[in-house]
Amino acid sequence: MNQLRLSNQVMTKLLMACGVMFIAAICMVLFSDKAFGHGYIEGPASRAALCKLGQNTDCGAIIYEPQSLEAPKGFPNAGPADGKIASANGAFPKLDEQSATRWTKVNISGGQTTFNWKLTAAHATTSWKYYITKPNWNPNSALTRASFDLTPFCSVNYGGARPPFTYSDTCNVPTDRSGYHVILAVWEIADTGNAFYNVIDVNFGGSNPTDPQAPTAPSALNSTAITSTSVSLAWNASTDNVGVTGYYIYNGSTLVAAVTGSTLNYTVTGLISNTAYTFSVKAFDAAGNISAASNAITVTTPPVPVDTQAPTVPTGLHVMGTPTSTSVSLMWSASTDNVGVAGYRVYQGTTLVGTVSGATTTSYVVTGLSANTTYTFTVRAFDAANNVSADSNAISATTAATPTVPAWAPNTTYTVGTKVSYNGNVYECRQPHTSLLGWEPSNVPALWQLK
Repeated sequence: MNQLRLSNQVMTKLLMACGVMFIAAICMVLFSDKAFGHGYIEGPASRAALCKLGQNTDCGAIIYEPQSLEAPKGFPNAGPADGKIASANGAFPKLDEQSATRWTKVNISGGQTTFNWKLTAAHATTSWKYYITKPNWNPNSALTRASFDLTPFCSVNYGGARPPFTYSDTCNVPTDRSGYHVILAVWEIADTGNAFYNVIDVNFGGSNPTDPQAPTAPSALNSTAITSTSVSLAWNASTDNVGVTGYYIYNGSTLVAAVTGSTLNYTVTGLISNTAYTFSVKAFDAAGNISAASNAITVTTPPVPVDTQAPTVPTGLHVMGTPTSTSVSLMWSASTDNVGVAGYRVYQGTTLVGTVSGATTTSYVVTGLSANTTYTFTVRAFDAANNVSADSNAISATTAATPTVPAWAPNTTYTVGTKVSYNGNVYECRQPHTSLLGWEPSNVPALWQLK
């Protein structure tokens, strides 16, 4: 009897553990877009974007977070190691599998091409750079710096500005390439030590020989709902000799989104009130063939309604984690509004230090502070009519003292327990190792523990 009771107890604990693991896995899937990353190329679709759409298979966890390909900046002198360029230094190793047939190609022609980024966080930006593999590169070998022409064919200096959440660069792609090539796009961030790396598998010279037939054009595109800042679209499905993989949605000539082949509607957001927009849709298949455009529809967003009501006061302002010697991370609970919250303004005392857009962005990192100093912060919500709420609760935070431990350095041997400073934080060595560029403490938690 005791043996049976013990077996039942073990089984109960096992089932509970499995349940916890299952719930954790579901949460990772549902919330990964919100928890990680900052941007990727939707068109011409990057390797990671096609993984998300299911057009590339056996991709690993990148299908949940194509925006997370972040690694140290400074390519080609720094950045991801050779053989790990596609995966952002090994963060998503499946993406580094390289052969002439491993990845779906997007058909492309030399000359003017627009690269469309979808950003989930609009970082202050130093530059956008685009590289392409050499004419004689080996598509069956790992991607290394030797694979690429290390002079970018397109370079856009952004001067530290913050881009919109839908951002495009129109570049002249080299005309001397044919067949399969890889384009490497690098979004270099101004206020961190990192950049985002996207590879795009492209096919110069027309249709895929294994499937030359493009899908039919989507039909009956229409608008199903219109607000002052959004338009909801719907259309009839395309057909294809093999299968429709997805649809591209365009605002004029600008790609604004891509959806899967089973999705026949999309809501375009972030529009301007009282403005005319023209939309169309194209279908694409797994071979990278793209249909003709659907019928185009022109929709005018209505004016913003008269609104004199301010949002409610943000609540629960608090400090996240431990302040560094130069920064404090803040978070608060969302406000509500009769029309809609447009964003939040963050104040240090009476000085405006930052503005975040959108009702769901409820955090901000205040930077450029002095060490060992106490600051007081408040937050106000505002709406599209510029009605502003009263101040949130005030929160005070004291920045850390300037670290007295030595700064982390590459090519240095560290033993367990050694402390270093990096970007205003102190880290303690967890595993003995000799450091390399790219192994900065914030990048390798297996080697360094934040103190």
